[in-house]
Amino acid sequence: MKIALLGYGKMGKVIEKIALERGHEIVLRKSRDSTYEGLENADVAIDFSIPDSAVCNIKQCFDTNVPVVCGTTGWLEHYNEMVSLCESKNGGFIYGSNFSLGVNIFFELNTYLAKMMSNLKQYKVSMEEIHHTQKLDAPSGTAISLAKGIIEAQNFGTDYTSWTLENPTEKEIYIDAKRIENVPGTHSVFYDSSVDQIEIKHTAHSREGFALGAVIAAEWLQHKKGVFTMKDVLNLDL
Repeated sequence: MKIALLGYGKMGKVIEKIALERGHEIVLRKSRDSTYEGLENADVAIDFSIPDSAVCNIKQCFDTNVPVVCGTTGWLEHYNEMVSLCESKNGGFIYGSNFSLGVNIFFELNTYLAKMMSNLKQYKVSMEEIHHTQKLDAPSGTAISLAKGIIEAQNFGTDYTSWTLENPTEKEIYIDAKRIENVPGTHSVFYDSSVDQIEIKHTAHSREGFALGAVIAAEWLQHKKGVFTMKDVLNLDL
């Protein structure tokens, strides 16, 4: 399979390593200031760029009829626009806030636990996410996905409707976003009552888990049309 890398920073280089190990060819390594020359030769593109570049990269893929896997976060105000464009262009698209196989299992565990806790009004939910200091957006896309999973899974007694990084109201999930050197990504969800605490946690040890998941998603997306998620890739609809 021929892959175009849109974003060639630290993550792009790890994806390249994994892709080459799995027998794929890299036909484009695009940095922020380089051109899209070579994109037309790709079977699939993988975007791990920056928020300001992601939308342009995705549009270029649809215009070039190249399916695209996007792991860049911080641009989701344009997500519905990209879904509509994908459908109008008959393209292929997967967005994931986190492509780690373990994190996607963690997403399902988070949803399941939220449903279990829905009638226990004595518990208050909060979250913590820790990433390296180079991460541009806060909270992480993964943390936002976890919060949305909780909100959509149940009304949780106090009817959570959103998340916040500051002092939460009764209807807001508090997310404590921390930036510490050399932390690939740690996410925790807490359920606190006056007598105990329940915690679920995922800790990434390196970037390779994210990279492997992105390459697996690209392999799965080749020759497909439509908008998908990692639940489709991993068949996690239980």
